[in-house]
Amino acid sequence: MACASTLPVIGQARIHGRMSIQIASLQRYPVKGLSPEPLSSATLTKGDYFPGDRLFAIENGPAGFEPDNPQHQPKIKFLMLMRNESLARLKTRYLDSITTLFIEQGGREVARGDLSTPGGRLAIEAYFRRFMPKELRGPPKVLAAPDGFRFTDSRRGFVSLINLASVRELENVVGAPVDPLRFRGNIHIEGLAPWAEFDLVGQVLTAPSGLRLKVTKRIERCAATNVDPDTGVRDLEIPKSLMKAYGHFDCGIYAEVLDGGVIETGDSLEREQDAQAQFAFV
Repeated sequence: MACASTLPVIGQARIHGRMSIQIASLQRYPVKGLSPEPLSSATLTKGDYFPGDRLFAIENGPAGFEPDNPQHQPKIKFLMLMRNESLARLKTRYLDSITTLFIEQGGREVARGDLSTPGGRLAIEAYFRRFMPKELRGPPKVLAAPDGFRFTDSRRGFVSLINLASVRELENVVGAPVDPLRFRGNIHIEGLAPWAEFDLVGQVLTAPSGLRLKVTKRIERCAATNVDPDTGVRDLEIPKSLMKAYGHFDCGIYAEVLDGGVIETGDSLEREQDAQAQFAFV
């Protein structure tokens, strides 16, 4: 099982008394419930979601989703890890240039489909009918997010950040390695004390490119985090452990993009108030 210690540890740092946060890794999840894709960089746009994230979902029986009038739907209406842990056994990748999803199982390709075409979507849907027939409530259907909409768990879950120090602290609570990918976040960060990310709610983080992220709220966790993202085994009780140890179900934070910009692995993020204070004393 992978654990937090296998990720690059940049460590905690303070520069002239200011909090310095570093980006340890970037991930996107093109299809809700399926595997992550690591990124070396990402270009975020003002008011938009994390690029390429939750572009698609697989409807588990009719969910009433209307592309012409998209409304946020409970995740229970889609295939997702909270109920369908077998999805973690699949490794997927989506190539934007050819709008094609590739699915691997047991190290070999088992399906591919151009999600911009009816035939391609049918090929993916047919695979899931074969892969998990007992878990389906009706015909699986690939849904594409219209412009300005994504299949996120939260209505305003634009960009998600996970503090790796909090994940390492959680390992001590559960007594086992905890892969941070269980939390399916877009940006993994280092440089904060455990759970200090919660203190950032309401604050603005800035990147060297001019990117500005306003932290909006904490992320409440569900049973999807109990599933090992490599094996698909439901082997831990993350929400229960969080509540028992800390009195809440939260791990990670959501942010909105106030001003766009590029971020890369290794970039630093600063609280805007720290950056302004530094400028005032130059």
